[in-house]
Amino acid sequence: MANRRRNALVLLIVAGLVLASLAVIASKPTRLGLDLKGGVELIYQGRPTAQAKVTPESLNRAIDIMRKRVDKLGVAQPEIQRTGASEIDVSLPDVTNEQRAQQQVGQTAQLQFYDWEPNVIGPDGKPPQGLEPKVTGGPSPASAEAGIPEYEAVQRAIKRPVIIRKNDTTYSEGCTPKQVGGCLYGQWYLLDTAHKKVLKGPEDTEQNLYADNYKAPKGAKLQAVRVNPGTVLAQATPITGKEGKITQASPESWYVLNDNPVLNGQEIKNPVQSFDNGGSGAPNVTFEFDSKGIATFKRVTREIAERGTAAQLPGISKEEAKQHFAVVLDNQIITAPSIDFTEYPEGIDPTTGSQISGGFTLTSAQNLADELQSGALPIKLELISESQVSATLGKTALNQGLIAMLVGFLVVCLFLLTFYRVLGAIAVVGLVVYSIYFFALIKLIPITLTLPGIAGLILTIGIAADANIVIFERVKEEIRGGRSIISGIATGYRRGFAAIVDANVVTFMTAFILFALATAEVKGFAFTLGIGTLLTLFTAVLATQAALGAMGRSRVVSHPAALG
Repeated sequence: MANRRRNALVLLIVAGLVLASLAVIASKPTRLGLDLKGGVELIYQGRPTAQAKVTPESLNRAIDIMRKRVDKLGVAQPEIQRTGASEIDVSLPDVTNEQRAQQQVGQTAQLQFYDWEPNVIGPDGKPPQGLEPKVTGGPSPASAEAGIPEYEAVQRAIKRPVIIRKNDTTYSEGCTPKQVGGCLYGQWYLLDTAHKKVLKGPEDTEQNLYADNYKAPKGAKLQAVRVNPGTVLAQATPITGKEGKITQASPESWYVLNDNPVLNGQEIKNPVQSFDNGGSGAPNVTFEFDSKGIATFKRVTREIAERGTAAQLPGISKEEAKQHFAVVLDNQIITAPSIDFTEYPEGIDPTTGSQISGGFTLTSAQNLADELQSGALPIKLELISESQVSATLGKTALNQGLIAMLVGFLVVCLFLLTFYRVLGAIAVVGLVVYSIYFFALIKLIPITLTLPGIAGLILTIGIAADANIVIFERVKEEIRGGRSIISGIATGYRRGFAAIVDANVVTFMTAFILFALATAEVKGFAFTLGIGTLLTLFTAVLATQAALGAMGRSRVVSHPAALG
């Protein structure tokens, strides 16, 4: 009686999962790979930065980071490879939004931390000497200088000389003022002097300003200008849009800065999206510093606090005397908090962690955490080509692959029915259930389906059938040895189960090792192999055993000939 209830419960679970899987199959689209449906092809040109030159090693590191961003499970099947000495070709299957793909793959996520007051540049080309803060426009970061329009900021920046520091972000390591022309030198902007607007920039070279057959607005008077190494522009974010970025309606508020960050994203560990516990509950990004970052952050905030203490002269309030520490992400000022010199006279100890906040949405905070977690790209990547890619094999190859899968399935079914009869019929039903589960998981995860993926599906059907064959042979041996039908089925499953589990555990461990150590293409194969192995244990062992157990006393299996 207990066995009957158990078998009925297992069959009920199987039926429920089949219905749920059919619902997933009907409601979810199937993602096809580049070889079947096409996608987006992006070609990036590697550019050196202050931290790294364009070398095979830096290109390979950039490719590894791209893979992490695009394909964390290894099932999206992107094609990312080097083409030439400094180019990376990225092909993304089943992607139609090129802009979204660019943001996902090529975002550099260059994060810098600045001691604000000594580095913001005034109208005379130097940091302000006075301590009396001027009125800033809107809720931009408080400083000794108000934010200005981008055109004015560029005009102010181009007057500054070349300044080479070890931690600059706009030149290659090893540059000197006399060698600037042969290195990554500053940032180029294309100006419309007739309307006092910035049309394009920053770019690494003057030629890039006119790339992609650039067409200037009517009536524009063009001028290409260069901001020398040692100076950068940063934009404040007083009003945020959907994704936490500057909206067109927000007032322009730009700052000219000494390119002298005290910390960058390389000193950050364990960045995660979180929420402000101070009462607002706004999304933010929490993180930890490494040992170098902890020491530097504490030292710099102590210097800021000491400067604030010295600035509190007669007639200057505490708020006016506070100095600031700015966080800049890809030339946008995320936040510029002040340091309370009365609360932190010795600086802030970030040993227990820190956070970045400032107008994030949940999506933008999560995106920043993901980008920082996968790592900033070691080199700058400039998009030089983008295009839609048509399917290389198309519907004909897809149809051929599906026909091959169907023929393979029918051959396996014919073999099972011929040699095992009723047992084979039950195994065939188990394979159908297995296929439904597998296809539902392909859509649910989702796994991008390619021709090699279809071949893998055909292979897993054979593996699932093999598990049934091992058990059925044990059942037949037990019945030949003199056991009754019911006893033979029970004993055969019990003894065959150990062999099936051993084989599947080894297969699953192999898949796990491949997933942990291999690259994206092999990682995707390992992932599907592991799923297929677990499904095999469920359908070929539990489901078919419950079906045979429920039918054990029926006339259908009452004669040994019915079992082959």
